[in-house]
Amino acid sequence: MQQQALASRIGRIGVWHGGLGRIPAATARRVAAEIEQLGYGALWFGEGPGTKEAFSHAGLLLAATERITVATGIANIWGRDAAAANGATHTLAEAYDGRFLLGLGASHAPIVNLRGHTYARPLAAMRDYLDGMDAAPYEGPVTEPPPARVLAALGPKMLELARDRAAGAHPYLVPTDHTARAREILGDGPLLAPEQAVVLETDPAKARAVARAHTRFYLELPNYVGNLRRFGFDDDDFTGGGSDRLVDALVAWGDVDAVRRRVQEHLDAGADHVALQPLAVDGGPGLDQLRALAPALTGS
Repeated sequence: MQQQALASRIGRIGVWHGGLGRIPAATARRVAAEIEQLGYGALWFGEGPGTKEAFSHAGLLLAATERITVATGIANIWGRDAAAANGATHTLAEAYDGRFLLGLGASHAPIVNLRGHTYARPLAAMRDYLDGMDAAPYEGPVTEPPPARVLAALGPKMLELARDRAAGAHPYLVPTDHTARAREILGDGPLLAPEQAVVLETDPAKARAVARAHTRFYLELPNYVGNLRRFGFDDDDFTGGGSDRLVDALVAWGDVDAVRRRVQEHLDAGADHVALQPLAVDGGPGLDQLRALAPALTGS
């Protein structure tokens, strides 16, 4: 029941915006407000090295909006203990009428090590973290229903944990084949909300250049590479920022209809919600692409 209510609240199309963590707060507030006005159902943002802290950032974006769900995509479990995450989740959910959605992830070894932790056994670490959240005392007001959480799940075991201990999964950097596999593992009911990078550019060379600038970093992280190997990609696909085959599978580029078709492929494969990440050609916040896509995807 919680998963169905969550899926209804966030709708089928949202936005994933990593750049919000690197721009001034005043600009981020304006971007969030326009994304809401364009009709997108959720605004996801990341928490990376050197970016804004996830929960305080969520509060900033919630305060700038009125209806849209604001979701961490993801909050790093190594960034704060489970009790702090539990308290922050309840605080934001109660203060903003249940519009906060907690996305949790175990992150990646280089990022975790940079924080001074030792990255090991991510599945067990996530399970322990969820146990800690569930056991943590909290004496403040609690929303009804209680705030939901989703996991950044790629592999089968983490997807099973998302099925059993969360409201669903929020996979990142995945082809549509992963969406189909994830739905098989999750079964009916749990939310499946993959991220999908997009570039509104019809010239193949220009579009793939923007896409490779995006994928290059992620292809240095073993978790993503290992997951992509499950879907038939090999060493030749991971060099130089990604082969054409890989880049085209991970980044939807072309005109509005090309992006719409990719979104529909995810939905047909079992996604409940697709979070679009605009890869801005000019390095800006990508609002021009979100404006162009909104009539076809949100009806705005």
